[in-house]
Amino acid sequence: MTTAIGQPLTRVDGRPKVTGAARYPTEFPVPGMAHACLVGARVASGRVLSVDASAAWEEPGVLAVLTHENLPRIAGQPPLVPSLFGGPAPGETFFPMQDDVVHYGGQHIALVVADTHERAQHTASLLRIGYEESEPLTTIEQGRDQAYEPEAIFGGFLPARNSRGDVAAGLAEASVRVEGTYRFAANNHNPLETSGTTAVWDGDELLLHDGTQGVTATQLTVAALLGVPLSKVRVVSPYVGGSFGCKAMVWHHPALAAMAARAVGRPVKLALTREQMFTSCGHREEQEQHIALGATEDGKLTALSHHKLSPTSPFDDWAEPSLQTAAQMYACPNYEGSYRLFRANTMTPTFMRGPGDSSGMFALECAMDELACRLGIDPVELRLRNLASADPASGRPWSSNGIEECFERGAARFGWYDRDPEPRVRREGAWLIGTGMAAAGYPAPPPGTPQRARARIYADGSVVVQAATPEFGTGVATAMAQVAADALGVPVSRCRFEKGDTDFPGIAAAVGSAGAGMISAAVHTAATALREQLVGEAVADPGSPLHGADPSQVAVHDGAMTAGRASEPYTDLLRRNHRPDAEASGTWDPPGMDAPYATATFGAQFAEVAVDPELGLVRVRRMTGAFAPGRVLNARTARSQLMSGMLWGLGQALLEANHMEPGTGRWVNASLADYLVAVNADAPDVAVELVEVEDREVNPLGVKGVGEIGQVGANAAIANAVHHATGRRVRKMPVTVEDLMESPLA
Repeated sequence: MTTAIGQPLTRVDGRPKVTGAARYPTEFPVPGMAHACLVGARVASGRVLSVDASAAWEEPGVLAVLTHENLPRIAGQPPLVPSLFGGPAPGETFFPMQDDVVHYGGQHIALVVADTHERAQHTASLLRIGYEESEPLTTIEQGRDQAYEPEAIFGGFLPARNSRGDVAAGLAEASVRVEGTYRFAANNHNPLETSGTTAVWDGDELLLHDGTQGVTATQLTVAALLGVPLSKVRVVSPYVGGSFGCKAMVWHHPALAAMAARAVGRPVKLALTREQMFTSCGHREEQEQHIALGATEDGKLTALSHHKLSPTSPFDDWAEPSLQTAAQMYACPNYEGSYRLFRANTMTPTFMRGPGDSSGMFALECAMDELACRLGIDPVELRLRNLASADPASGRPWSSNGIEECFERGAARFGWYDRDPEPRVRREGAWLIGTGMAAAGYPAPPPGTPQRARARIYADGSVVVQAATPEFGTGVATAMAQVAADALGVPVSRCRFEKGDTDFPGIAAAVGSAGAGMISAAVHTAATALREQLVGEAVADPGSPLHGADPSQVAVHDGAMTAGRASEPYTDLLRRNHRPDAEASGTWDPPGMDAPYATATFGAQFAEVAVDPELGLVRVRRMTGAFAPGRVLNARTARSQLMSGMLWGLGQALLEANHMEPGTGRWVNASLADYLVAVNADAPDVAVELVEVEDREVNPLGVKGVGEIGQVGANAAIANAVHHATGRRVRKMPVTVEDLMESPLA
């Protein structure tokens, strides 16, 4: 019997975070620590001709100036492997300061180490760097003619082209066609905590305090870059101040911090500045997507063509997988999707919250809304007529679904069917009011490496469970204590989850909504193994009231093992045998690629907006999301995750944009003063419906995760609501004032 899983318990890390007791990677005090500051290239394409550090060396406290001329060569570049798969996870296959070539603006070209942070910053500003500059290529308009179709994207794990049926024939037989090009500005991560690493050498052993979504990924990557045995590298990261994807891959700064610490013979702290976060940890790339839909008069899809164009770096074929869920959501017999890239003077893009599907589903769901308007079919009904009961590509049934109930419950709570479907008919004073909706979907965690955890119970009845995963804002410590409590049958207040250390059993990086499922599976497996071990000892112990009982008939509850009328607390068993504790490890092997089912998480998004047509202002007044994430571990943290994703979808739809200046190849708005993000004043009323569906396949507890799907579809629901309010179809993100302003005389 489970009593803790699903309960809306408050977060156990709340108090240490608000009191300052929680230590973040650059807050660990280390005796003798020096400070490093990175210098970024001021040009986007060319060469470093000279680095004059004479003025820098005249400053007191300077310990090192490292450039391509004296930085040690890396031992080897690990392959670009998404950290979900447990291997090394470099953010890009390029490592800086190995030669004099400048590939993109902000590329690290020097590293200054001094005895204080302020001196390191000041000294870095004194470097005089000479460049040979060449014309950069940065934007889609510049690179369109150089586009190519790669063999694979996303670190080589996804093909660049997929198709089924005959799209040309499907479009030809369609009664109605919708076609459009959707454009997306680049987006940047902006967690409160900028990325940073503290590196400490003790002989040939390296300790890294690093802000990362996966300590194992950092350990594997840095060990490969430095040529250090894996056993000699320890990574600690108990708390991370937000990530949203920028700390999922391993960028250059952890290895550079370690190199600097070895060079000066002292511990070194390296923290990126806010501006450097725009040029050092990836971004969501600028992109253009073209969609063509064909449908019969009753709304059944006959064809879907979906093509994406985007810039990548000079070294990696990277594109966020925008066409993944869009290819699976609807039962369309004829489909074609492809990615085209061009090499630009930019760093390698990376994961960003809702990677791929937040953009790909925006394009598809806006096109579906346009199709519904053309056919005179309610947008919810159109989607219901086309939902795929199995993965259209493989034919495998979904391990669980729940999307129809998401549409039903979301529409009911939002009051969807009360609206007049005609655009531009509802007004409140100067404001035009509109409502919109969109489907949501996100791939459930794909196959990966085995995930491990360790569980220990003490003679006083307390329980400690350990796994290497960090806490980067998701509430993992709370949810995993709930999982362990139910597996062992002890009160959750007696359970503690220890995390964020490679000395603990290995867990892959928590990316792509995989964290809850894979970590809970490992914790459940370890705690269950410990329970079975203790039950086995009790039934074999002549001194136990359970002696001789059938282990399969023993239940656990309130810290005791019970069979019929016989019962024994764990504490009695341990104390009688003079044991301070007992422990067990557990390993969960994810399903393989040949699993007989397809996995995805589904949902539905609804939004109401008010638009001032003269000023072009958009105010989102309320949002409703209904999601089917399998089993919910903690209702409070799940709702928080989903709500935050929905609000990020609002920011993506209306605010977030960055642009490259074509002449210089530099970001135009590389600061929080200029890069707009949603704040409390932008936040509407947000309602979240949790539709729990049983899933016996995805992992032992049926958990599919909520971290990404809350954002997917929120932007499309808002854009569709803007169309309903104004009659204007805006095929870009973000929707801006200029897109909506009308002349008062019009």
